[in-house]
Amino acid sequence: MTTSTTSGATPLLIAGGTLIDGSGTAPQTSTDVLVDGDEIVAVGSAATEVARSRPGTVTIDATGCTVMPGLIDAHCHSTFDDVQSNDELFFHRPPVLAALVTAFNLPKLLRAGVTSFFDPDTVHGIGPQVRDALNAGMFDGPRMATGVQALLTSVGGTAGRLIPDEGSVGYAAVVNTVEEMVVTTRRQIKYGADWIKIHATGSIPTHQGELQVWTLDEMKAVCDTAHALGVPVTAHCRSASSTRDAALAGVDLILHASFIDDEALAAVLDAGSAVCPTFTFLANLADYGDAVGATRGMTGIFRGEIEATAATLRTAYDEGVKLLCGSESGFTLTPYGHWHARELEVFVDALGLSPLEAITCATRNNAFAMRMEGELGVVAPGYRADVIVVDGDPLADIRILQDKSRLKAVVSRGRSVELSGPWPERRPVAGEKVGNWAAELLTYDRAMTVAGR
Repeated sequence: MTTSTTSGATPLLIAGGTLIDGSGTAPQTSTDVLVDGDEIVAVGSAATEVARSRPGTVTIDATGCTVMPGLIDAHCHSTFDDVQSNDELFFHRPPVLAALVTAFNLPKLLRAGVTSFFDPDTVHGIGPQVRDALNAGMFDGPRMATGVQALLTSVGGTAGRLIPDEGSVGYAAVVNTVEEMVVTTRRQIKYGADWIKIHATGSIPTHQGELQVWTLDEMKAVCDTAHALGVPVTAHCRSASSTRDAALAGVDLILHASFIDDEALAAVLDAGSAVCPTFTFLANLADYGDAVGATRGMTGIFRGEIEATAATLRTAYDEGVKLLCGSESGFTLTPYGHWHARELEVFVDALGLSPLEAITCATRNNAFAMRMEGELGVVAPGYRADVIVVDGDPLADIRILQDKSRLKAVVSRGRSVELSGPWPERRPVAGEKVGNWAAELLTYDRAMTVAGR
């Protein structure tokens, strides 16, 4: 694998491929790309000319392949470790183990063509330390933008009664008053948060689905505090009212936006909020959940959530809302390295986007989640040197981006990633794996067997 620094990186000429540059413009055939260090230096005929003046340049033959920006995953839980249940996250994952398994798993993202990711909330708030270690080259992995712990009220998020009435546990920091919300926001920024996350909806045992558990004024207090310190806010919103109020409060990135209606869409448009639907977890459970022993009864519920949300999100896209692609990797239904590109397929099938539009969402648009717009997600001079080479044409079949065997080269921070060798495996850690969101990992190969492909 590559290191995450660029010191001593060899210039790379990616030659002869069809370039999808991530900007949304039409592909360019037989186009060369030159990277040197963590920068794309030149594209097209200029790349070939400049390469001649840089001794030691290594050529990657991309003839017959597609060259495009490295994928960016705008919703990935890097510290969850393909978790089976909330019990694991809250009661079986001490901080040191959480950091170690994160370092073990992140190279899997690179080998799936993911060169950047946004993790909105991390177990024990270790995200900033993981990010800084990655940037220092201590272990291999993509670029990372991160939150600390999600801000939850005592009602909880998706974990319900597992969340304590106060304090913190796992990925959750419980805040029950506006004063606590403001203080915790400031503290997280002090310790390096790139984003603040609000869990605006949560589950209670007497209600099916999630309810809004934050008021507009509470969300606004967090947004005002974070924005004053130069940090954006994201919110988990799985209802129309929470999506509306998050936008009204000033939330920069809305995760899920489930069941978004016309009123919520109007608020999102007025605020200029971006939306990351994160359909992949829902789609995997709907399509393959029964085969891997997922919780009974959820298949139809999650398929219905996609159907109820997709039409309005398509309208949102047409009216200019920035849509981002996220996988919610980190669960048994979305294990690392397998599903980071499925959101593009769902965007095509459920929202009716073209493959080129979906790719733009997963590259240029997703740079927003990294807080690196204009620097990342496009193959153009001056942008960061994250590039992948894919055997085949994703505009003809967007699903090939999910097939790791199609990846012929991954360039991360200007260095070529080693793609050969066995997939990283490890033995179980005693007492770590409990619960049953799914009885086995839903790997890409397992899903294709179930689907008969």
